[in-house]
Amino acid sequence: MASSPGTPQPAHPPALNPVEAGENVTMSGDRGHLRVFIGMAAGVGKTYRMLIEGHAEQEAGRDVVVGLLETHGRVETARIAEGLPMVPRLRVTYRETLIEEMDVPAILRRAPELCLIDELAHTNAPGVEHPKRYEDVEQVLDAGIDVLSTLNVQHLESLNDRITELSGIRVRETIPDAVLGRADEVVLIDLTPEALLDRLRAGKIYPTDRIDAALNNFFKIENLAALREIALRQVAAEVGAKRLTTELVGSREESLAADAPQAIGERLMALVEPYPGTQRLVRRAWRSSQQLGAQLDLLWVRRPGQNLSEDAERSLAALRQLASVLGATLLIEESDDPPAAIAEVARRRGTTYIQMGRSRPARGFARLRPPLAQRLMERLPGVDVRIVADRSSRSSDNQPASRP
Repeated sequence: MASSPGTPQPAHPPALNPVEAGENVTMSGDRGHLRVFIGMAAGVGKTYRMLIEGHAEQEAGRDVVVGLLETHGRVETARIAEGLPMVPRLRVTYRETLIEEMDVPAILRRAPELCLIDELAHTNAPGVEHPKRYEDVEQVLDAGIDVLSTLNVQHLESLNDRITELSGIRVRETIPDAVLGRADEVVLIDLTPEALLDRLRAGKIYPTDRIDAALNNFFKIENLAALREIALRQVAAEVGAKRLTTELVGSREESLAADAPQAIGERLMALVEPYPGTQRLVRRAWRSSQQLGAQLDLLWVRRPGQNLSEDAERSLAALRQLASVLGATLLIEESDDPPAAIAEVARRRGTTYIQMGRSRPARGFARLRPPLAQRLMERLPGVDVRIVADRSSRSSDNQPASRP
């Protein structure tokens, strides 16, 4: 079948799955071990540390390869990579532009013990098997190959709004937080904002012609200080979660206790509607659920027969996608009595905590009714109800919110 001019074509024929191709490829029954080096921003030394670790493993006798390395023209990074074998990149053509991506089939054929894969949040060129590099990494791990990778904290999906508030820049490449949560080890590469700015001014991060723009935008010291705090908190949360998991499975008695039904558990429900601002509420609800160790449900109470505009349809599709990325459950109920519907779903789902945006100002006789939050507390006396502010529009009164 002929392809359109905009469809990317591999520069060499795509490799079959090694098993399907009948090749003699060593496949381990055990999943590989993932270690992620995380930092507050570009230039803190994540890739450098990954390469150092790769050399140490090679010297210890392990079979190590570089699956994908992005030096960004940094001489120090290129120098430290010398001596580590590299898997040639896959070359694809997209809109008459030649793009190089990681060649996953080649890595699987090579079957090393350890593979170094830079920039976990990278988005692959159209036409590559997986849209995102973290999906490539999952395939490598499933083949029993250990992986070292790198990530900037601003690429975590649940932090997207917070990073935008801090820097004024919307990060487009994100990964689900669950990807980091599945890592066997998370290593923080820490550097003070002052030291990072010194590296930037010395030309060790970006070329000279990009330094001023970086200093005036993302690399402001107040941004870096906030990002550093976020990175520290994120790693502390990951370590805490892994410590809890380890304690639960540390002995047979603890394992049996963990398998038993829990008398008290947390389940959070966020009230949503199909408009763009809902995504901000969902991300905040997800982070609250992680702090509580709770499952997250998203509930939209739709009026019977309600027709959606094109913008609302797009917002609903985006909401479904975000729920899928974060591992939340999106529920849609039709009712002309939102408080009753919310209460019924909360009882059915075992909700212990409800999170909602502030309600729109009531009009007409609706002003005589108690606010939605109050009506929910009356119907659900054992459930906590929290109203969250929209930090992006503290001085604005036009924020869409939950229906009263």
